[in-house]
Amino acid sequence: MSEKVITFGEIMLRLAPEGYYRFVQAESYGATYGGGEANVAVSLANYGLDAGFVTKLPAHEIGQAGINALRRFGVDTSNIVRGGDRVGIYFLEKGASQRPSKVIYDRAGSSIATAKPEDFDWNSIFEGVEWFHFTGITPALGDNVAAICLDACKAAKEKGITISCDLNYRNKLWSKEKAGQVMGELCQYVDVCISNEEDASDVFGIKAAGTDVTAGQVNHEGYRDVAKQLADRFGFSKVAITLRTSISANDNKWAAMLYDGNECYFSKQYTMHIVDRVGGGDSFGGGLIYACLQNMEPQEIIEFAVAASCLKHSIEGDFNQVSVDEVKKLAGGDASGRVQR
Repeated sequence: MSEKVITFGEIMLRLAPEGYYRFVQAESYGATYGGGEANVAVSLANYGLDAGFVTKLPAHEIGQAGINALRRFGVDTSNIVRGGDRVGIYFLEKGASQRPSKVIYDRAGSSIATAKPEDFDWNSIFEGVEWFHFTGITPALGDNVAAICLDACKAAKEKGITISCDLNYRNKLWSKEKAGQVMGELCQYVDVCISNEEDASDVFGIKAAGTDVTAGQVNHEGYRDVAKQLADRFGFSKVAITLRTSISANDNKWAAMLYDGNECYFSKQYTMHIVDRVGGGDSFGGGLIYACLQNMEPQEIIEFAVAASCLKHSIEGDFNQVSVDEVKKLAGGDASGRVQR
């Protein structure tokens, strides 16, 4: 393990009814952990990189269980601050066919949401680090957390660390206006921007022509313009946009595009039958960061990231539990799913 990556955000307790039971049917809930930046750290640790996750968690056993969930995969948890009152929770009802998945948050007042800038010594945290990653979910938790993100970005920039951000707009956490204002400031520091079909429009009002995600129509060419506008506005060195065509809750088409300031590179498209789509975007981010740190060519980078996230959709839980070899095999064209004996 060589490259050191730090991710910063909230890890939550995920409570989900068994299988495809609805909330109103459920008599028991499976308990696992997950959250945007934590999911990215697990992906990178599984790929053999030195990955660390930073957050604030209570000093009690539920907080410790969240830390243990990360340690299990080799994620460095030594910079997690202990304190505060509670672990954020999200409830997940898995969709099927034409019934969409549903997420209900119970995260107000969590340890990270009530954290203070002085809780984190970024100069020490970023010692020997090459890459820093956060998402738009984290600054949405409150002005105090947005300030912590800004401190982290400034410290990372001073040390010459590459900064990536997944825009990840969540309308249950903040308004489009507030997101645009806060993310507009943070994105001045970002080198690699990750977005989906809707994020650029929701956060910055940059829309792709000829696209209607609710009707399952994604105009790939329209995203060339979206990526260029994002890069021109903020000076990103790379913009990656995932392109999801939703046929139903179970079946999606999945592809992505990478813009490097000059050219656009489109991945191959996969038709996926979904086991669990939560964390799909995070697994794309993890694949992208890994491929960039391995100095892959632009086409290889986007193929690796899309293949990694395609595989995640087949795995229960937030974390993408796949190896580099498995991702490369799929990216190389072996998508048959045949038994390997």
